[in-house]
Amino acid sequence: MKKVIVYTMKGCRHCDDMKKMLSKSKIKFTSRDIDKYQKEYDLFVQATDSEFLPAFMLITLEEGNKTSNIQLMVPDEDFDDLDEALIKVKRYLN
Repeated sequence: MKKVIVYTMKGCRHCDDMKKMLSKSKIKFTSRDIDKYQKEYDLFVQATDSEFLPAFMLITLEEGNKTSNIQLMVPDEDFDDLDEALIKVKRYLN
């Protein structure tokens, strides 16, 4: 099973647009507000060396919910715009 987590923050227009694009594409995702999940997001920033949003954690879970793969995606490094981010998420899910 593959899982999409999107890190966002209130008032971020790009974050809101990304969530709308994911929903319109019927992609199931979990939205994580960086203020509510600050410790988790801090670890994400430490791993990616980027605080840009929206950012993604793509997780593949095997039987027993064991994680077999984690991909981290951040703007300006892994994608240039929201359309490219959506394409990469769709590619990951297929």
